[in-house]
Amino acid sequence: MKDTQEVSPNYKWQVVGMLWFMAFFNYADRQAITTVFPLIKAEMSLTNEQIGYIGAAFAWIYGLAAPFAGAVVDRVRRKTAILVGLIAWSLICIATAGSKTFSHLMFWRAAEGLGESFYFPAAMSLTSDYHGKETRSRAMAIHQTSVYVGSIAGGAFSGLIGQHFGWRWSFVVFGSLGVMLGIILWQKLREPRRGAADLKDVGADDAHVAAKVSFAEFLNIVATTPTVLILLCAFLCANFVAAILLIWMPSYLTEKFGFSLAEAGLGATMSVQLASMVSVVLGGYLADKFRKTTTRGRIGVQMAGLLLGAPFVVLCGMTTEVLWLMVALSAWGFFKGLYDANIFASVFDVVRPEARGSVAGFMNCIGWLGGAGTAPIIVGKLAEKYSLGTAIALGSVVYLLGAVLLLVGMVFFVKRDVERMQSALVADAKS
Repeated sequence: MKDTQEVSPNYKWQVVGMLWFMAFFNYADRQAITTVFPLIKAEMSLTNEQIGYIGAAFAWIYGLAAPFAGAVVDRVRRKTAILVGLIAWSLICIATAGSKTFSHLMFWRAAEGLGESFYFPAAMSLTSDYHGKETRSRAMAIHQTSVYVGSIAGGAFSGLIGQHFGWRWSFVVFGSLGVMLGIILWQKLREPRRGAADLKDVGADDAHVAAKVSFAEFLNIVATTPTVLILLCAFLCANFVAAILLIWMPSYLTEKFGFSLAEAGLGATMSVQLASMVSVVLGGYLADKFRKTTTRGRIGVQMAGLLLGAPFVVLCGMTTEVLWLMVALSAWGFFKGLYDANIFASVFDVVRPEARGSVAGFMNCIGWLGGAGTAPIIVGKLAEKYSLGTAIALGSVVYLLGAVLLLVGMVFFVKRDVERMQSALVADAKS
């Protein structure tokens, strides 16, 4: 499909569908390794701390590359960034299957982090130009369900295949399918005009957004918009706890409850991700509904998700009963979905269209380096000293910190920051 062609009114939802499948492979590829950690650990004689480093390698490079990726996204066609990234990380996923040593795995996991770093800044910026304030949370929430389905498929499929054929084959399958998808969608995805949805919301459909912002100007936007700083810190907290779930839960189920690899891969993801799939759609609906009457709507839904999820993080780490573990995982996943629905929709409420790729990249940098980049190692060290269950339970403290930060932003800053962004957009449209 040429970018100059007219599209149907429903195309904005078709875009969500296309991005959904790409994000599915984004998460299936990165999650596939966690279920087979016990096999890798045995084959390569690795320690828990080394497994933690492998889990963190992706997050380090993903986070370090994210600001650069976001800046690039604000300067190139996002369609190109998305599809080239998809093909690149899929090829890297295939190459991971050839790893023979700890250093090989570290290298390929880091390389995959680089390849995937372009996707979310580009995809979320592109989505925001098709969906304005009335549908943005729902669109991004529907897209977010792919993260959960991809995590389930990545964990369950790699565990099943690993149990029968070895840990390498799932990487070959997921990577090959990702390459095929990128080729198919190259003619289907269309690049929108930057700021199209926001300009429509303020009644300036024929105007254009300002010129691309420099890095210094972007840093000034971040530094002078308290809501952005709060959302960055809250994302760090949320990603820290999510990394505990994604990296350590399969091993936890195997070690403490005696699950097989396939059972651990399914058990660590299915209940959490299915619950999140339900709640993320609910969270998107509620946020869009509340956003019509108050600028605090989206951040308020996020705050509730972290606050209500914290007790169930504790229960996951402390219970000795499989039934209660499944209940806790499901509840954790449900409240996680409320937060996840609005990760980017909330920050886009206070950041102008021409800087949204950069802010999404910056969020990923902070969230993955400070959160996912540290959690696997910290939990690994605590597990060696105490127990894996205790280390998981302590993640609740980080969740509570994130909830407090969001409450502060909701009460004191978000209303002013939204109004300032909209006023600047209207002024530029008139000039």
